[in-house]
Amino acid sequence: ALGCGCVAQAVLSRGAHGGPMTVSVGFAMAVTIAVYVSGGVSGGHINPAVSLAMCVTGRLKWTKLPIYILAQLLGAFVGAAAVFGIYYNAFMQFSDGKLEVTGPNATAQIFATYPAPYLSLINGFADQVMSTAVLLLAIFAIFDTKNNSVPKGLEPIAVGLLIIVLTCSLGMNSGCAMNPARDLGPRLFTAIAGWGMEVFTAGNNWWWVPIVAPMLGAVLGAMIYVIFIEMHHSDAQSEEENEAHSKYELTNM
Repeated sequence: ALGCGCVAQAVLSRGAHGGPMTVSVGFAMAVTIAVYVSGGVSGGHINPAVSLAMCVTGRLKWTKLPIYILAQLLGAFVGAAAVFGIYYNAFMQFSDGKLEVTGPNATAQIFATYPAPYLSLINGFADQVMSTAVLLLAIFAIFDTKNNSVPKGLEPIAVGLLIIVLTCSLGMNSGCAMNPARDLGPRLFTAIAGWGMEVFTAGNNWWWVPIVAPMLGAVLGAMIYVIFIEMHHSDAQSEEENEAHSKYELTNM
């Protein structure tokens, strides 16, 4: 709701109340808030790609995966509906009541990602694999207590900063979805709410790319972190080493 709301405010005001930077920062802060809200209950899983990577690496039971994905899709669908309801009058005024997928008055991109005119499916697929791989690699680092871990309670803020840098650096091609639920849930809503089935055919049938590619990229990023970083952590320090380290830190302070 908060993420798509940022896009809606920018698009429906034709740039007067937002732009790429407000969307980037706003969506990142929306993720931060979502992780804070749901972290104590589910571990902050708001992305099927993240949940899959956790299952592959043994951090989440496989039996929970379909339940998590269903909840994530439902949440994204309801969030999109909320944005449409709040901005309904703005939608109607924006394009004289027409809900368009492409063209100068297109509004479908408020809810789901669509490729830039120059982007091929192969390039777009690679884009989503890479961006999601980086996302998972960094998430694993943020929550790795044996690495330079983030202080407890501040992890969602670190994730938000990660989303900002990803959208600022890898968002031009197709909006940097990196989340199948965030893309498919709202896309399903637009198909029902009046945009029609064109939401699935636009962009050379783009719709499946932000579903399949992030799942592959998430597993890739997670395995890269486990194989090249996590497996090489040294054993726990001895009591003497820990004491010496604490004295060194205190001296520096």
